[in-house]
Amino acid sequence: MRIHWLQHADFEDLGCIGPWLAAHGHRVAGTRLYAGERLPPDAGNLDALIVMGGPMNVYEHDRYPWLLHEKALIASALQSGRRVLGICLGAQLVADVLGGPEVQAVTRNPHPEIGWFPVSLTPAGRASGLLADLPDEFTVFHWHGDTHALPPGAERLASSAACSQQAFSLDAGRVLGLQFHLEVTREGAGHWFASERPPPDLYVQSPEYILGQSQAFEDNNRFMRSILGRFFAE
Repeated sequence: MRIHWLQHADFEDLGCIGPWLAAHGHRVAGTRLYAGERLPPDAGNLDALIVMGGPMNVYEHDRYPWLLHEKALIASALQSGRRVLGICLGAQLVADVLGGPEVQAVTRNPHPEIGWFPVSLTPAGRASGLLADLPDEFTVFHWHGDTHALPPGAERLASSAACSQQAFSLDAGRVLGLQFHLEVTREGAGHWFASERPPPDLYVQSPEYILGQSQAFEDNNRFMRSILGRFFAE
């Protein structure tokens, strides 16, 4: 498949997704939006779009004017039936595009959620083929301050105590949004904390605790590879 991915910060890359795509022979290109690289004009030459996370918010157009062009590309991919995978900020961007300009789809979550916290699958999540290899409840790595409304026509797949909207899908599973970060490796998380150390909060754990959970990173990466195998199945 011809897969294009969008990067919003130099320290936030594909994580374990990159090696998986290479191992499975996909043709991968990307745009480093933070570096001023130009986006494809539309999704016509793509089979799939991956929209990664980042420290900005979907509504910060004045500070990050490329967000408007990025949303146009996401809209093109959605309208043309391409596969779209959004992770954290990426899921919020997809929800924002699907909600339309008249709807404030993305808002502040009651609490920031940063660290290892469990999510639970909804009935739709348990029935989803994309998540078939995941347990009904599992612990994932979170790093977000915003949340989003469930897009029109989408199914909510997972929720947590801190955030009711953790995963969604629509268009028979061709579009998948994950609020949490299954892709992040322990090394990658270390780069994130080198850029920012969030203050303590109800759902914010210390970097030392988070980085000490080596097995949790391995489990999350295994879950991510399982989802990728199903999401990109021919």
